[in-house]
Amino acid sequence: CLNASLAGLVAITAGCFCVDALGATIIGAVSGILIVVAVEFIDLKLHVDDPVGAVGVHFVNGTWGTIAVGLFNTETGLFYGGGFGQLGVQLLGIAAILAWTAATMTGVFFLIKKTVGLRVTREEEISGLDLPEHGLPSAYADFIPAVETIYGLDEAGAAPAVTGSTPVDEAVPVQVKTSSVPTASDVKLTKVEIILKQSKFEALKSAMNDIGVTGMTVTQVLGCGIQKGKPEYYRGVAMDMQLLPKLDAFEYAVLPIGGNFTMDPNDALIACKLLQAKYVIPVHYNTWPPIAQDVEAFKAAVEDETDSKVLIVKPGNTIDID
Repeated sequence: CLNASLAGLVAITAGCFCVDALGATIIGAVSGILIVVAVEFIDLKLHVDDPVGAVGVHFVNGTWGTIAVGLFNTETGLFYGGGFGQLGVQLLGIAAILAWTAATMTGVFFLIKKTVGLRVTREEEISGLDLPEHGLPSAYADFIPAVETIYGLDEAGAAPAVTGSTPVDEAVPVQVKTSSVPTASDVKLTKVEIILKQSKFEALKSAMNDIGVTGMTVTQVLGCGIQKGKPEYYRGVAMDMQLLPKLDAFEYAVLPIGGNFTMDPNDALIACKLLQAKYVIPVHYNTWPPIAQDVEAFKAAVEDETDSKVLIVKPGNTIDID
């Protein structure tokens, strides 16, 4: 409301001597709408930091007020039969002011930037300029209400001493509220690590809140994907990143392969690194069905024979070796 009032005052300044009541009303109504549109556009679209809306009040509505003179002037205004002459003069004046301001302030800011600098340090941006510029913890101390004590002060300006023999438990009423949700001090502290997709985080947060877990530490892993964090696309469709669990160290890994593929030493080395195994046993698909009938028995037989831990990669989880 305050900015709308200021916008109306700015808009009527140029034409206050030559407009009638109807024209002034229209100018004020338009300025009240312009200030809202201008502030929203500057803050949300242009992302320019204008916390008090000064650009919307003075620049936007100052421009509108200057144009309004060419429209609502009771003698030479367009809407009062004066033609486009006065309106053209007003537009020319706006163009001259914009050109002069742009040229002058570009030079001024250039000199300031090369001498004392335009910006403060990042630390001062975060903490605010009240302390380094004015030596005050807050420049708005006068707006902080003075809190009066609950006890009156005596003639010396000190609070009177509290006397009496009533116990504190009886003097101060205490209301006890019970809740079915246990307090934090009554709950066992357990650390749980969860790896999930970012799209599932809101559902996880709601589920954890439902069971009484109201706090968690979240670490976001960046840089995933094939192009410096960019999503991977297959035929124009974005592919979700799959998070794989960390594998234990294995001596042998049974890897199914198909067709006439022959694993050379380089392929075996790559497979060992991917599967975190020392040795890779390639098994063709045509021999896989007998193994698949009793995977655990086959795994146990290999572990007994080699006296080592064995990882079996099923056909649905094969890896690509380029």
